[in-house]
Amino acid sequence: MIDQVTPRLVELTYDAALKSFWRKGALRKFLRSCSIAESFLATWATEESKREFLDRLFPQLQQTDRGRQLLPKMARFLAEQDSFPDLQGWEDSSEKIRQAHESVGRLRRYLKDQEEEVQSCTEREDAKKRHQARQAAVSKTRQDLEKLNARLAELSKSLGHSKAGYAFQDWFYDLLDFCEVVNRRPYKHGGREIDGSVTCADTTYLVELKFTGEQADVTDVDSFLKKVNDKADNTMGVMVSISGYSSVAKQGASFPKSPLLLLDSGHLFLVLYGTMRFEDVISRVRRHASQTCEAYLSAEKFSS
Repeated sequence: MIDQVTPRLVELTYDAALKSFWRKGALRKFLRSCSIAESFLATWATEESKREFLDRLFPQLQQTDRGRQLLPKMARFLAEQDSFPDLQGWEDSSEKIRQAHESVGRLRRYLKDQEEEVQSCTEREDAKKRHQARQAAVSKTRQDLEKLNARLAELSKSLGHSKAGYAFQDWFYDLLDFCEVVNRRPYKHGGREIDGSVTCADTTYLVELKFTGEQADVTDVDSFLKKVNDKADNTMGVMVSISGYSSVAKQGASFPKSPLLLLDSGHLFLVLYGTMRFEDVISRVRRHASQTCEAYLSAEKFSS
């Protein structure tokens, strides 16, 4: 909506008002519908012409906030006209009506141009705000990932200690929460400790976390496999070993229809560096397992 009173708007509105009405009574009725004060209309002397009255009215309107609000309203009312009843019945009606159409047409085009400019400015401002919001979100995401990375680096100083292992559990699920991945933190079932679960692409995986200085070996894989197989059919599991896996462990987890996927620190860093989403990492390893029966695919080979 146009609310800025420019000299051009005043000029076009004045001209359209002057040429749209021939009788004083018709112009007075129009001005009253535009909320021009009765006290001011009452000052219109009998001998005063329309032009003389408008010459007094328009400067007066520009001097007050209320008047500056009325001018755009008056302009819109004039621009909406498509006929001029007060100009009918005169000897030169056709000429009066032609001039009125031209005057109103100029006003209408000006208002349209101004509306488009306002719309364009609004769209540019909205686009700028959206860009700033995205930039802020990206910056916040980067900062949060940097904090998670720093926490993992600090934890790594105590790699292999039992307390560090529990702290790694908290860190891992904080990472999943940051990634907005559905998860359940560690719990016990049937006397067995389960390191939690994660749900990706409508599949829920049991989780086994290893925060040790040594690679996970085949006994770790076998123990986790038993936990998974004890659950309902088609239950799958994800093991995350910060130090990787022995070749025997990889072989032990890799067989037809194996329910296990193996991740290590390389996979976690793909997420921490913003290279991939956690769900996409799981999807890539699972696709590889489906195609090769291999439960492990190093992060370095994702592009191959």
